[in-house]
Amino acid sequence: MTGLPSSATLPRPTLSLGTHASGPSVATGNGHAGPEQRQRLLARAEELQGQARLRAEEGDIEVSARLILQALDCERRVGGLGPQVLQLIKPRG
Repeated sequence: MTGLPSSATLPRPTLSLGTHASGPSVATGNGHAGPEQRQRLLARAEELQGQARLRAEEGDIEVSARLILQALDCERRVGGLGPQVLQLIKPRG
């Protein structure tokens, strides 16, 4: 036993970005988003990375790993925002 609390007693971070304190949902279903949505996702990713760092320093590796995965998901969503390349290509016809 390492002296760390069991994972059953720890709060689990959620992956939902829809109710973030900065405003309404940051994810859109149409692939098009404004710069404010990109900034919110990047800010959320940075916040999650900071929380993960603190949890890792406290020795809570499991929660830290989950927070890192959430931050990576935010960064992945940023990469998917804006028009897609295939939508910009006009077929010859």
